[in-house]
Amino acid sequence: MKITRIAVVLSLLLFAGVAMAQNTTSSGKSKSDVRTITGCLVQGSSSDKFVLNGNDGSTWDIKSDKVALADHVGHTITIKGNVNNSTMHNMKEESKDAAADAGMKKTNDEHGSLDVTSVKMVSKSCSK
Repeated sequence: MKITRIAVVLSLLLFAGVAMAQNTTSSGKSKSDVRTITGCLVQGSSSDKFVLNGNDGSTWDIKSDKVALADHVGHTITIKGNVNNSTMHNMKEESKDAAADAGMKKTNDEHGSLDVTSVKMVSKSCSK
């Protein structure tokens, strides 16, 4: 009976490990379609384009039809949004991770595009 319990626990741990491995890239970046990111919001190349410089080194081109992003330029914010074309995004990030692992690239900071669904102001200024 004790061996059966141990086998069940080990099986569950193995299953959880495999499931978690599928939700991140080899460097630990999330593969989720929905992301929550905190960072500094800056104006993009036009009045309706914005860039979020994530506290984790990531950069995101962001847009929203639901929230007023212009009101938060220069602020540290936490956004939640949907990754545009997440399958291609994740493949690109895996390739960047592999290039960095092979020494072909110095950095593998994440870059992508998000459609923002919610925003929360953290600070009226950016720390960086």
